[in-house]
Amino acid sequence: MSDYDRDARRLWSRKVHGLTPYVPGEQPRDRVFIKLNTNENPYPPAPGVIEAIQTFPVERLKLYPDPTGLATRTALADYHGVALDQVFVGNGSDEVLAMAFQAFFNHHIDPATAKETEKIVFPDITYSFYPVYARLYDIPYRTVPLADDFTMPLASLQAPSAGIVLANPNAPTGIALALDDIRSLAAADRDRLILVDEAYVDFGGESAVALLPEFDNILVIQTLSKSRSLAGMRIGFAIGDPHLIHALERIRDSFNSYTLDSLAQTCAVAAFADGHWFETTRIRIMTTRERTTKALESLGFSVLPSAANFIFIRHDRYQAADLYTRLRDAGILVRHFKQPRIENSLRVSIGTDPDMDAFITALTEITADSQ
Repeated sequence: MSDYDRDARRLWSRKVHGLTPYVPGEQPRDRVFIKLNTNENPYPPAPGVIEAIQTFPVERLKLYPDPTGLATRTALADYHGVALDQVFVGNGSDEVLAMAFQAFFNHHIDPATAKETEKIVFPDITYSFYPVYARLYDIPYRTVPLADDFTMPLASLQAPSAGIVLANPNAPTGIALALDDIRSLAAADRDRLILVDEAYVDFGGESAVALLPEFDNILVIQTLSKSRSLAGMRIGFAIGDPHLIHALERIRDSFNSYTLDSLAQTCAVAAFADGHWFETTRIRIMTTRERTTKALESLGFSVLPSAANFIFIRHDRYQAADLYTRLRDAGILVRHFKQPRIENSLRVSIGTDPDMDAFITALTEITADSQ
């Protein structure tokens, strides 16, 4: 056997062998589906974004983008009412989150021997990238269980730790924490970072940006993927104390100084310039969410109170795995997590009104067939 016939996994590092990567939602290529599985915005970007793409000077692509993202950061600072040196931009909020894990949490402590107070903490049911990052960067962590009603376990989060990571509103439940709760977590230990992932905040949550004048130990991370309809462009940002932003910049510039490309920066500025489109589409999504919730409840589904652009549902008489399969057969994709405590629930992104009508019709037929 030649060397070329050997399994190249022999070249993997020990780290790669031990990884369990994040699994994204299905992006089908073989047929047309109603996609309610990845929390994408069902509406197109703002007209100004479309115009910015159409008029973008292509000759600029031969040049590197602005490594500081100055125009984008200025637009974000103006919109959120913060200083320019309080804003950091990156390729989607996932990249910004990854850099924050590297910048602020313990890497020098062996996860196998770390004390509870030396571990970062996040809920047991939340965005599944958090434990992936922690394992990738050898960061000790522990999880605390959500309450039976899937609300945040504030008392457990208050306990001493090396940092707190919160999705607010939480994923996949959609339940939001009040600002006073985040304030109490930040005040409990001002030497502990509270990382608040606000990917869905524009659909009914309260942003912790309002707390930044009081606390230098809160870092807020947001994205343009959801409420600005730019998931395909990959634009994320962080807002926090200038020293926190400088730490992120040090990580970025030790990895890739040109993180956000020129077209993405142009689109980000255009997206924040069109407040009317933003307000119109997010209100449409929230209105559709409430209408869909009522229709599902009339079919006997339990629906958690959502402040996001998705809902989390279950039915005591039907298995979620079976509902997922039958919906897929009907041309509708939703998200099913094979995870303890939520294996009998489905996460459903909010689509257009026709999308959700088709979803309700399919579930009506499925539940009628099962009786």
